[in-house]
Amino acid sequence: MLLRPSPHFLWALFMLVTVGQAPTITSGAEPRNVVFFLVDDLGWADVGCFGSTFYETPHIDALCESGMQFTNAYAACPVCSPTRASIMTGRHPVRVDITDWIPGSTATAKQNPRFLHIDDRDNLALEEVTIAEVLKQAGYQTFFAGKWHLGDLGHYPTDQGFDVNIGGNSKGSPPGGYYAPWKNPTLQAKRDDEYVTERLTEESLAFLENRQQDQPFLLYLSYYNVHTPITAYRKHHERHVQRAERMFDGPTPFIQERRGQSRARQDNPELASMVSAVDDSVGQILAKLDQLGLAEDTAVFFFSDNGGLCTKPKPGPTSNLPLRAGKGWLYEGGIREPMLARVPGVTTPGSVCDEPVISMDFFPTIMRLAGLQPNPSLHADGQDLWPLLTGQEPTETRQLVWHYPHYHGSTWTPGAAIRQGPWKLIEFYEFDEVELYNLAQDQGELHDLAAEQPDKVAQLRTQLKNWQIAMSAKMPVPNPEYHPTENK
Repeated sequence: MLLRPSPHFLWALFMLVTVGQAPTITSGAEPRNVVFFLVDDLGWADVGCFGSTFYETPHIDALCESGMQFTNAYAACPVCSPTRASIMTGRHPVRVDITDWIPGSTATAKQNPRFLHIDDRDNLALEEVTIAEVLKQAGYQTFFAGKWHLGDLGHYPTDQGFDVNIGGNSKGSPPGGYYAPWKNPTLQAKRDDEYVTERLTEESLAFLENRQQDQPFLLYLSYYNVHTPITAYRKHHERHVQRAERMFDGPTPFIQERRGQSRARQDNPELASMVSAVDDSVGQILAKLDQLGLAEDTAVFFFSDNGGLCTKPKPGPTSNLPLRAGKGWLYEGGIREPMLARVPGVTTPGSVCDEPVISMDFFPTIMRLAGLQPNPSLHADGQDLWPLLTGQEPTETRQLVWHYPHYHGSTWTPGAAIRQGPWKLIEFYEFDEVELYNLAQDQGELHDLAAEQPDKVAQLRTQLKNWQIAMSAKMPVPNPEYHPTENK
C-alpha cells in the first residue's frame, strides 16, 4: 500500500533541507509584513473600483489606486469554508476535503434530490500546514481577527499557527448578531450595542501599536461583513436610504435563474451600510500603517471568500451584474472576486492584471514575500504571483477547476466547472446539461456556445474528468428514491 506523506511531515522535511538558505525575494528586501483583508460574501461588483455606483468604498478604491487590481481573481469555491481553507493551505478544497460550507447543506427527502448528500470534513485537519504556521516558524507574529469557520474547539486559529485569535470560531455568521450583546465564544463585548466590525478593527489597530517591533507580522482581518443576517450599520444607514430614494424608482428588478432568482440592481441600503463599515475599517488600518511608518514594508491583500449573495429562491441582497448569478453558483457571479494587492516597490500604483488567479495562490506568494522558498509539496495547487505583481506576462495558459457537488440554499444543484484561457465549461449534474462560454467575449455568460463548439466541449469535459479522477474528487451518488417528475 502506498502511503502519502502528510503536509506536516513535508514541511518538517522542507525546513531541514532549506535551513540557512537565502531568501528568494528578488528585490533583496527584508521579509515583508503582511496585512490580509478577507471580506465575507462581498461580490466582484460590490466595490467602486470594480464598477459599483451605489456602494461607496473610497478607502478600498484608494488601495486599488495605490496597488494592483486583479480583474480575473477567483475563489476556489462559491461558498466560504472551502475558499478559506484554500487560502490557509494553498491547496484545492477537494484536496483538503472541505468542499462545502461547514457543516454544509443537505437536501431532504421532501425536496426529492437527485443525488445523495456528500460528506466532507467539518474542520481543517490539523495535519494541514497553514500559511500562519509557515510564517510563525519563520519568526513572524501572527494575528487573526474575525470569521474563521474552519472548525470548532481544537481547530481554532490558535491551533493552526496564529498567536492571537479575536472572534474566530466555528460559526459562519456573527454569533448573536452584529451588535452586542452578541454570543461569540471568542469575543466578549466591551460595551452595550458595540458593533462587531468596529471592535475587530480596534483589536487590529491595537495589535499594530503593541506588536514586537523587531519581528515581521501577519495581520489577518477576516470580516463577518457582509454575511447575513443583513443588518444596517447605523453610522451610514440613513445616508444610504436617502441615496436609494434619490437614485431608484420602482421595485427591484430580478432575473430568473433556473429554480432561483437573481437581484438585478444594487439598491439595498442595509447592505450598502455594511459595505461602508468594511471600507471604514480598511481605511483605519491603512492609516495606522502610515502613522507607524510601516506602509512601505507591508504587503496588503484584499479579497472575498465567494461571490455576493445575489441568487436565492427570491432575490438576494446584492447584484453581481454584469456577472451572472451569485454565491453558491459556478457562474462568474459566484466565484469571481474583487482582489487588490499592494506591495510597495513591487506593484505599480494603479496597475491592472487581467490574468486568471485563484485563492490558493496567496500561500506561495506570501511565502515569497517572507523571503521563503516555494514548496509545492505544501501549496500544491497555488502559484506564486510574484511575476504578475512585477508586471511580467505569464508563460502558459492556466487551467482552473471548481468542484461543487453539493446542493445549496441559493438553489444551486451539484456541478463542476473548468476554465482554460477564455473558455469556461460548466456541468450541471442535476439536469444532465453542460454549458460553454467564451469569457473574453461574454463575461456575463449569456451566450451558451456548447452546441456550436462540440469539440471544445469534449476537450474541456475530458480535462475536467481527468482532474476529478486525479484528485479523487467525490462525485454525486444517485438517490435511489429520486422521482424525476416531481422536480419538473
